[in-house]
Amino acid sequence: MIPPIRASLLAAAALAALALAGCTGQPAPAPAPTDAAATAPAAGTCAGITVIVDTGDLELSDDISTELCVVTDDPMIAGDALARAGVETEGTAQYGDQVVCRVNGVPQQDLAIPTADGSEYFETCESMPAAFAYWALWQKPADGEWGYAQEGLGTLELQPGDAIELLFTLNDEPAAPAE
Repeated sequence: MIPPIRASLLAAAALAALALAGCTGQPAPAPAPTDAAATAPAAGTCAGITVIVDTGDLELSDDISTELCVVTDDPMIAGDALARAGVETEGTAQYGDQVVCRVNGVPQQDLAIPTADGSEYFETCESMPAAFAYWALWQKPADGEWGYAQEGLGTLELQPGDAIELLFTLNDEPAAPAE
């Protein structure tokens, strides 16, 4: 994490460079990075927090499943780790961002989700998602096992070496993240 004073100085330097570029007609230099970056982990290792999105058994024309590493030396709230990884979540009308309804736009409102009885379900994000078709939040401590998160994205604190996974569970499958 960049100290607030240093971040302010970097921001001021970037603004000064933009102002000077406007005066000289030259393009402004790219601003210095001020935040942790997300990258694909090399050979399953991550010097930070691993962020996984897995659509499970949900049939999509464009699979959004991904695994990224948010490079950080500091603890981080799960929602911030997702944001730094470029993962967007949408809550529900009734529960706001306390409940994850969509991840990177999935499931789309017009996607017919098959139910166990053969009928179709369409997620509207009005209230709690259906018990047979929802995004489950899992966490794995650096030297531990996957467990169902006991807190939400806004309060779950992760340490470097930890992993989180948003796993779409459809008709109880998959029951847990892959190891």
